[in-house]
Amino acid sequence: MSQPVTVDASVFVNAFSPAESGSDQALEYIDQLRKENVPIIVPALLLPEVTAAIARKQSNTELALQLMNGIRDLPNITLIDLDKSLAELSSELAAQYRLRGSDAVYAAVALRFTTHLVTLDRQQLERLVDAVPISSF
Repeated sequence: MSQPVTVDASVFVNAFSPAESGSDQALEYIDQLRKENVPIIVPALLLPEVTAAIARKQSNTELALQLMNGIRDLPNITLIDLDKSLAELSSELAAQYRLRGSDAVYAAVALRFTTHLVTLDRQQLERLVDAVPISSF
């Protein structure tokens, strides 16, 4: 498993939400990526998405910020800024596949960097099968 991946925020949020179904498997998947040094290429949007979700779900600001720092500092992660061309590609994907804006940004990163998109989001899994290689872990 050395091919680069784009991991949607849904996987990280699930991994850090022990009360959610599948949390252990999501955490194990992320840990496996780290151990095997698999390149993780994600939009920088991942950081505020995960931080916000964890802070809201667990009512714990400090934990959310610690997790954000841990994700940011993963040695195998590359955070991609949303520049004009990526925003335009995301917009095209959002319109064509009827995606939420943030979901389209992950799809655009996967498309631009020819990675496999890993998500728990049912809409992405259903709507992007013709656009990018996609699966849940």
